[in-house]
Amino acid sequence: MAEENGKEVLFEVTEDNLNTGLRGIPVGTCATSFVDIKKGVHYCGYPVGDLADMDPEDIIYLLYEKHLPNRQESLDFRKELAQRAEDMPNGALRVLESLTPGSGHPMDWLSIGIQALGVAHTTGDVRADGLNLIARLPELMATIFHLRGGRGLPSAGSEPQRGLVENFVHLLGKPDTEREVVIRVLRAFLVLHMDHGGGNLSTFTGKAVSSGRASVYASISSAMNALSGPLHGRANQACLEFVQRIGSADPDDVEKFVRAELAAKRPIYGFGHAVLRAEDPRAAAQFRLGAEICPDDPNYEIIKTLREVAPRVLAENPKISNPNANVDIASGTLLNAVGFHKPEYFTTFFGWSRVAGICAQINDERKARGGRGTPIYRPRFIASDPTVRRLD
Repeated sequence: MAEENGKEVLFEVTEDNLNTGLRGIPVGTCATSFVDIKKGVHYCGYPVGDLADMDPEDIIYLLYEKHLPNRQESLDFRKELAQRAEDMPNGALRVLESLTPGSGHPMDWLSIGIQALGVAHTTGDVRADGLNLIARLPELMATIFHLRGGRGLPSAGSEPQRGLVENFVHLLGKPDTEREVVIRVLRAFLVLHMDHGGGNLSTFTGKAVSSGRASVYASISSAMNALSGPLHGRANQACLEFVQRIGSADPDDVEKFVRAELAAKRPIYGFGHAVLRAEDPRAAAQFRLGAEICPDDPNYEIIKTLREVAPRVLAENPKISNPNANVDIASGTLLNAVGFHKPEYFTTFFGWSRVAGICAQINDERKARGGRGTPIYRPRFIASDPTVRRLD
């Protein structure tokens, strides 16, 4: 017996479920979010589309406390995060200076940076460590951008009282004329990507590592490594690169391109979803934002056409259960439109946002069973060849 979207359902594991990546097999419960097949992601019961314009700090509060903050709670939580950020351990991020600028993938740097924060300061309290990490991520992110670009450490001092996104943009040194639109895109990006149930690869990895009582930092670093793969978090990077290859917003050109990709057995990035059977509300929210901030952007015009053309073409294949746009279709285009022109960095924004949801879920799991926490994750694997052999 398992629970799905609030309803108990029977589930029997059969041989057909083996070697399928645990897809669809219930292994636990999740209090922070769930995915409805028609209405998409819900955070603590709220449709994510209804939350898209809210402050990221308020959504982090929601994931931890399971209710939206009132005005005083919101102000107090912001002050708490700012104080935690101000207590950044001295020299915690200087380990990144030893890395060669431009080397590796930015996600490698994010994982190393999170571990460095943990080495410098770990309390052992999962709530405190999670909120410390969340509060200090803007400075870590800005440090990665600066050092990888060969610019040294950020010259501007961290000012966490500005807010999470606002401090990151301040540390980047964005011109005042660009800041408002950059902040709008990043705030929406963080909110829309913060959580996605308990079974996606990065969340599952972080919780599995934590179940062995590893630190929050070790657990989240592992989650970021899981997110870095091309089948998971790098999808937004791949989607913009896909859109840029199309090069035209003409419907006939777009359809020709999509059909050629399908004929070559290449993926159509930005479409389909493992659970949803309708367009992802997170995609719709980003299209609304794009219509306000970059309606004439060439890539935005292409994804608008893709949104109409690709589902029709994909629906011709009866094996495709959801041909509609997902969250990745627009996120890279919006980031590019506001000045982030290197797609390899897009997954770090995904990682930044997802840290909040994973930390909140780890906090929930450590409090489970009357404070004993969930048992260590240990799924059973069946021997594919159980033959017993002897050397003689």
